[in-house]
Amino acid sequence: MNKNTIIADGKQVIKTELIGINKLFKSIDKNFDEAVRALSKVKGRVIVTGVGKSGHIASKISSTMSSTGTPSQYCSPTDMSHGDLGILSSNDAVIIISNSGNSDELTNILKFAKLNNVLVIGISSNIKSELIKLSNISLLIPDSNEACSIGLAPTTSTSMALILGDALCVALMKLKKFKVSDYKKYHPAGSLGTKMLQVKDIMHKKSKMPIVQSSANIKIVLIEITKKSLGHVGVKNNKGELIGIITDGDIRRCMNKDFMKFKAKDIMTTKPKFVYENDLMLDALKLMHSNKITCLFVVSKKSKKIPIGIIHIHDCLRYAN
Repeated sequence: MNKNTIIADGKQVIKTELIGINKLFKSIDKNFDEAVRALSKVKGRVIVTGVGKSGHIASKISSTMSSTGTPSQYCSPTDMSHGDLGILSSNDAVIIISNSGNSDELTNILKFAKLNNVLVIGISSNIKSELIKLSNISLLIPDSNEACSIGLAPTTSTSMALILGDALCVALMKLKKFKVSDYKKYHPAGSLGTKMLQVKDIMHKKSKMPIVQSSANIKIVLIEITKKSLGHVGVKNNKGELIGIITDGDIRRCMNKDFMKFKAKDIMTTKPKFVYENDLMLDALKLMHSNKITCLFVVSKKSKKIPIGIIHIHDCLRYAN
């Protein structure tokens, strides 16, 4: 088998799966809406289970759900039939994934769920299956050819199940108004943790924030910009609002025989750029790069003109690299 044949085989697999995914896209209907709304009202956990390859898909869906604001747990259907059914209560919901919908391992779960008023969402490609018949809400995987060369190994069907699970998770997190700050709580470490860092996590605040009154003389400005070591000092009015910013460069450019007569308001740059405390650190870094500046004052959305902190480009790079 030559290189071109192998590449063509790979593309054919993707093409076959895309056909199935397109069918899935067209199949999303009111049952999907009903499932998302029902899951949003679950007071306990969402248990996700499946047999074989469907079990691996179930585990991934459960993990995504847990990280996006809905407590979830994957459990093997075999383990559930051997004692772990005890994790299910009437406050929970169970999502069962099975391509055929008739796997023997699922029978005990369906019976237990019915007896204990546990919400069951069934995902299957078999509309006549026991799983679909006994589910409170059914989500059908459209019939489509498996991408496997002999048409038997779960490929297209598992891809569709995974994508349907992702769709459930994302629609659910939107319905529950899950925010970046919420996501950050579940991802404190690694590259995701860095991406979720917010400006408020790294900003200099209170006594560490370089700030002077607009009427401050140049001596006070020099002391403040030197003491805080950020190369910038903010200028505020009598209301505490940020009205300008002074940089080391501004000071050097104003040095002349009248230098010591200047007030902060005389040498400041007006309309300084700022970021909100809940903005992502990486977005603040991009803003500094695009405007060729090294500092940004931080404000809250409640009081846009009152500075509550300042971030330096070096603070951002320390985490971004």
